[in-house]
Amino acid sequence: MKSFAKNILALGVTSALSLSAINYSHAATYEVIEVDKEAIGYTYGGKLNINGLIAVSGANSFNFPVQFDYLNDNDFNQIQYNAQVGHDYYFGLEPIEDFDALKAGDPTANDLAWSKMYLQGMNDNGNLNPYYEYQMVADKAALVNFGAGSQSVELCVFDTDFSGSPCTGVLTRSTDDAVKGISDSNVIFGTATAAYLPITNPDFTDSAGELRDFWLRAHGQRGFYSLDNGATILPLTPIYSEYGGGISALFDMNDTNTAVGYSSYKLSEGREEDILDPALGCVEPNRFNVPYDICIQDHQAGMYHIQAFKATISATGELENTEGLGLLVTPHADDKRGFSSQALAVNNNGVAVGYSHGWNNPDVGEPVVNERMSGSYAVIFKEDAEGNKQVFDFNREVYLPNYSTIFSFSRAHDINDSGLVVGYTHNTESGVKKLFYVDTNVPDSEMEMIMPKDFFNTSISSAAAVNSAGVIVGKAEVDTHNASPQNPRRTVGFLYDTASDTPEMINLNDLLTCNSAYDVLEANDINDEGQISATAIVKSKSYDALGEPILDDSGNPVMIDVARAVLLNPIAGEVDDCGSEEDKVERQGASFNGFVLLSLLALFGIRRKKANR
Repeated sequence: MKSFAKNILALGVTSALSLSAINYSHAATYEVIEVDKEAIGYTYGGKLNINGLIAVSGANSFNFPVQFDYLNDNDFNQIQYNAQVGHDYYFGLEPIEDFDALKAGDPTANDLAWSKMYLQGMNDNGNLNPYYEYQMVADKAALVNFGAGSQSVELCVFDTDFSGSPCTGVLTRSTDDAVKGISDSNVIFGTATAAYLPITNPDFTDSAGELRDFWLRAHGQRGFYSLDNGATILPLTPIYSEYGGGISALFDMNDTNTAVGYSSYKLSEGREEDILDPALGCVEPNRFNVPYDICIQDHQAGMYHIQAFKATISATGELENTEGLGLLVTPHADDKRGFSSQALAVNNNGVAVGYSHGWNNPDVGEPVVNERMSGSYAVIFKEDAEGNKQVFDFNREVYLPNYSTIFSFSRAHDINDSGLVVGYTHNTESGVKKLFYVDTNVPDSEMEMIMPKDFFNTSISSAAAVNSAGVIVGKAEVDTHNASPQNPRRTVGFLYDTASDTPEMINLNDLLTCNSAYDVLEANDINDEGQISATAIVKSKSYDALGEPILDDSGNPVMIDVARAVLLNPIAGEVDDCGSEEDKVERQGASFNGFVLLSLLALFGIRRKKANR
């Protein structure tokens, strides 16, 4: 291990933050720069590039555009009932304050919060809203922070106003958008969905003869990229797009603009049979009494086979040299199940990693039609000496065979230019999710997934990224118990230096400036300058559903714990010695993980800013 780590050092360390220049002792090594300090809700730090630009995600906007004209008396009565019986369970919410104003579409902040939560509940319960007859609420923001001290800019990707005009007027906030990263040449990339728009068809009425309203979107998840800081969005058209538009994603891009992700490439035969069945399918008139496109939308789950791919984005934005990267297994010709692979990262040598479905038995020669498959596994996509594509499974003989649904056994999240791969797997003895790293420069038969010691045996841990110096970052549990199933064990961001003579997992909170106000929950990326993109808990003012500050009886702002995207910047020069570590008081909310925090307290939101168009 020690020899391997020093080889990485010789090959990859050209940055200002080489391991010889920084001391990862338990002293102040990083300063925290809060991304979007003026935000009024939750943000989450994603990948960052060598210039310190960060992909940021946000959730829960204020002043959500509830379309009250599409609600009926039963809906308004249910909203009022929910508020009456549930207000004691939600911080800052009260029973409905003005029912008449609510029905007129002019709610108070309190009443707007209940209306939005009602729609979210209808969205989440397929039995209550099986055919998209209620306004959809996704309300996630894809943002980019263009450097320390700047306010993040929101990208309007595929959202529209309620008439379908792109990125103008009052947006639907029904799209699920995420900037996955920014290349070192500042190409922005990610995934997003189309907006749900209302459709009214006089041919479809309820049992009382009243018109039914439906909400339809043009396509589901689709990759995108932008060469001009978000002013122009270029979509990644899926290879196969029948029956709903197909799906695609862009997850990573290297310095030569080679991008990786996945695309639908084949239709599920079983799904198509369901759609075309004259008695049970979508052919009109169908037994669901819904429009054909709504029926197709309802069949989207499992519609496509998806495969990892890579392509080059030209200087003019064209997608060139697109190629599928293959699957881990070759199914029987009559096997109708959907087999998939996804590429999550690519290094500057064009080598990609990710995950793929695999057989329970790794020694299958000729699979049968119903060959047992209950897991997906970390893989590397590469070529052999003859140029033949290979999908190599790091796990090989460590499979979990007895799951009724596909189990995410392992994922490869990142690969550096020296061939060091990181991600997570599961300990086959305990079943606990653990970080791993593996040297891919050795023959396949010698590749070994190393699960280094983390904070304790049952701590769940995962590696998110690794830089050219072999420094790994991620998140891991630090609490050995949890108070209840609703209160998961607290996580922290960690740093693990594989090139150290005595490598150990270090809690990033131990490397912050003394008396830091931040509690780092997870680290999501590290660049070759040693900067770390992370998410932390910090005290902040609270806001209502209309974006107005919440004040106490004395007129002072009510402070709450929020999740914020942060940049951890190495401290130049001599570091402070914070002395002996004292027990830290766990702040309210610090036990929650990543996007769990982003979905809390629906009445709070983030301040939106759109890119210039």
